Amino acid sequence: MRTNHFQSIPITTWLFTVSLRTVLVVLIHPAIAQNDMTPARQFNLDKGLAIQGYDPVSYFTSHKAIKGLAGITATHNGATYRFSTAANRDRFLKTPSTYEPSYGGWCAFAMGDTGEKVEIDPETFEVRDGRLYLFYHTFFNNTLPKWQKDEPNLQRKADQNWKKFTGN
Repeated sequence: MRTNHFQSIPITTWLFTVSLRTVLVVLIHPAIAQNDMTPARQFNLDKGLAIQGYDPVSYFTSHKAIKGLAGITATHNGATYRFSTAANRDRFLKTPSTYEPSYGGWCAFAMGDTGEKVEIDPETFEVRDGRLYLFYHTFFNNTLPKWQKDEPNLQRKADQNWKKFTGN
């Protein structure tokens, strides 16, 4: 009977053990079993944290970017959101899709212009028609004014491009 190179057990026993471990991981962690089109896999997350810890509701209610608190959180579609107040968290939990950033939190301009996932500056944003758009912004490059110059066209393209990532 052949053995694998890593252990001195029969290859059939080794294959069975590896297969059993894989099945157990999938049963214990259902998120692993989902395909790559699941929202959390497509979102702009840092260790599961959305919008770099900024409060998604504050963009709509305060019209500014406000850092959320580590002690006030909610999880939706595999992404953890932080909130500046418990009231904002509760508002989010009633209708999370209202407050989620468009295009999974990636730069709206880049999604429309090139169809790429580009990092954002959470303090560079626009709320329009009930949607939150986030943008890349560095010292020399702010994509928000570029978006605003051709917003209807870029938004249409970004919506189409985002569907390629999410499958819907």
